[in-house]
Amino acid sequence: MITRFAVAVVALCVAMPLAGQQAPQYPTSWDPKLMERPDIKSAMALIEKNFPQQVEEWVRITEMPGKSGLEQARGAFVKAEFEKQGLKPTVDSIGNIIAVRKGTGGGPTIAIMAHMDVVFPNETNKKVRRAGDTLFAPGVGDNTASVANMLATLRTMNATKFSSKGDIIFIGTTQEEVGLKGAEYWLRTNPRPDLLIVPDGSYGSVAYGALGIYWTKYVFTGPGAHTLASRGRPSPVKALAEAIERLYKLEFPALPNGAVMNIGQVHGGNIFNAVPQELYFTVDLRSSDPVLLDSLDRTITRVTKEVADEFKVGLRVEVEQKNQAGGTEKQLEGARAHPLVQTAVDINRALGMSAGMPGAQEAVATGATDANPGVVRKIPSIAIGGSKASGAHQLTEYAIASSALPSTKLLYLLTATFADGVKVVLPAKIVP
Repeated sequence: MITRFAVAVVALCVAMPLAGQQAPQYPTSWDPKLMERPDIKSAMALIEKNFPQQVEEWVRITEMPGKSGLEQARGAFVKAEFEKQGLKPTVDSIGNIIAVRKGTGGGPTIAIMAHMDVVFPNETNKKVRRAGDTLFAPGVGDNTASVANMLATLRTMNATKFSSKGDIIFIGTTQEEVGLKGAEYWLRTNPRPDLLIVPDGSYGSVAYGALGIYWTKYVFTGPGAHTLASRGRPSPVKALAEAIERLYKLEFPALPNGAVMNIGQVHGGNIFNAVPQELYFTVDLRSSDPVLLDSLDRTITRVTKEVADEFKVGLRVEVEQKNQAGGTEKQLEGARAHPLVQTAVDINRALGMSAGMPGAQEAVATGATDANPGVVRKIPSIAIGGSKASGAHQLTEYAIASSALPSTKLLYLLTATFADGVKVVLPAKIVP
């Protein structure tokens, strides 16, 4: 279990005269000499050779139905591919597809999770359009690229007869987009892995934190009325509009150590000529700070209740989900110092994978992926890039096909680095 392979590490800051402090030197397990091993050379070459077929598989998965909770087609495909590789996959009660590649014993258990679901309804046109090296389709970046990367990693391991001391657990998870439910369920009902790697992050960046995610529905109710009889009557519409305006005037610090709030849905009424009896808005509230998250959650509910009372309408508060926060950047200093994080950063650098988003960092103490439940449980957990993509959760989503190649190599090299244990590679000596 995790205590067998925990590494005590300290991040050192070196004081620089007249220039403040140097960036912290974080422990890493990355050894560039790994790339010289014959089996690793063969693996990298095979990933490149098979990449055109991998892209075709990526496209095929993208075009399958896969709305959260309705991932059966994608799950059946992933299960069949696991079986072709000689594994014995199982399906749990929430639909996760789990396959264990057994180790020889004595090494860390590594779990790799790639979520299969997409936010879009199954009837959404997900036909992939290609323009040069770019793939256009809803869900093409989030997260079908990573599913294909995971399958390619498994096939390459088998083809090169890769051996690990610890078990490697490949998991196609469900319902990530509606509360990380598949990952949460698997971690709650199985022995905890020693390391958790989730290909679903930003290209070139490593997320080692967990944004707490609170989804709440605020439902306003009233007696309703015909338009001609509506003057002076309580109106849930007025209350809802006022509540939204006040909420957007709330001031709080921004991420990464602050919070972000979005009102994503407003629904109500079904005819032109009546005051609706019921309507609602939804709040998506996120913060890595558990104290701030709970405080803002209470504040939003209090403000909304005050407005409902002022406008003499009813209010019903429905909590849709509460994913806990992993902690602020300062609170996660121990997690940042685990070699898993810096190793991923170093492999990104070795592969030339620079952080793709403007202002992005190599390692961030936030995250909204299947790694979150692991972070909250104090399991060394990271999310890494699956492809260079943009427009997630939009019909205009696209991904750069070639970017999945280094992303697959990253997943393979990261797993290979920790396959036999967590070791710290000392920095090279500086010769005067």
